Amino acid sequence: MIHYALTCNNAHGFDGWFGSSDAFADQQSRGLVTCPVCASSEVQKALMAPAVAQPKTEAASFSAGRPDHAKLREIMRALREKVTSEADYVGDRFAEEARRIHFEETPARGIYGEATREDVAGLIEDGVDFLPLPGLPDEHN
Repeated sequence: MIHYALTCNNAHGFDGWFGSSDAFADQQSRGLVTCPVCASSEVQKALMAPAVAQPKTEAASFSAGRPDHAKLREIMRALREKVTSEADYVGDRFAEEARRIHFEETPARGIYGEATREDVAGLIEDGVDFLPLPGLPDEHN
């Protein structure tokens, strides 16, 4: 796997993992690499520092510049469980409900649901703050 630091045309930085540099190039050329913040498909590799091995310590969750994938999945799973247990599921009405909360048309509360790329772009344009829930590898099998 190859890790790339990526940036979109709106200057949002994010990370991506690809099977090879050719896989990244192929996905990028087909518009499949998109920004998780604004859904832009105008994505480029950002400047990256080389991974340098560091001594392993008790507090380090990463060793030799490589993430502990099991630990990372555990953290992501815990985040999803916390959000889904404490927030209201609004399904495909996410953008509508997020706007109603943002513009104080309804009481503030935690929500989660689905949004299209167009919905995401519109929420960003309206200044609505939100974050995507991380998808987990076992959810796509």
